Amino acid sequence: MPSRIEHRAEFAHSVSDVYAAQTGEDALRARLADIGGHNSALLDYAPGADGVRFHLRQGVGADKLPSVVRNLHRGDLFVDRHETWRIAGETRTGLAEATVSGIPGEIKARTELRAEGGKTVLRTTGEVKIHIPLVGGKLEGFVAEQITKLLASEAEYSAQWLAERS
Repeated sequence: MPSRIEHRAEFAHSVSDVYAAQTGEDALRARLADIGGHNSALLDYAPGADGVRFHLRQGVGADKLPSVVRNLHRGDLFVDRHETWRIAGETRTGLAEATVSGIPGEIKARTELRAEGGKTVLRTTGEVKIHIPLVGGKLEGFVAEQITKLLASEAEYSAQWLAERS
């Protein structure tokens, strides 16, 4: 059974400003440099009139992996994350798909950014599926927990990014 990903963050800035902090090319490059991990990079960035599409690579050092992962995969892990965001009125919606090097499975998430009660709310829901008999469920839980922590760190980074530019 897949493990769920759920995250919520609130911002004091407008939907447009938070969207720029979450998806703007300069903001993404700065965020990756500060919290993206080993060998992180923005591999593709394609803005359009109705949204943006980008591909991030984030690294996780082998020394930060639990033993069950180190037994399955030697060396560092890389997470390739493809996101597509759409603008629909005052709401922004994102779809993300990610893969982890050397681990068969997938990560999928849906994100919504909207104004609520005088704030901007960022909600992410998704799931992690890992196709390894016996240990897949344990890995799914670990990956989902790490993704939730990453989403919280990214939201904190975006809030700081916005505060520095206000």
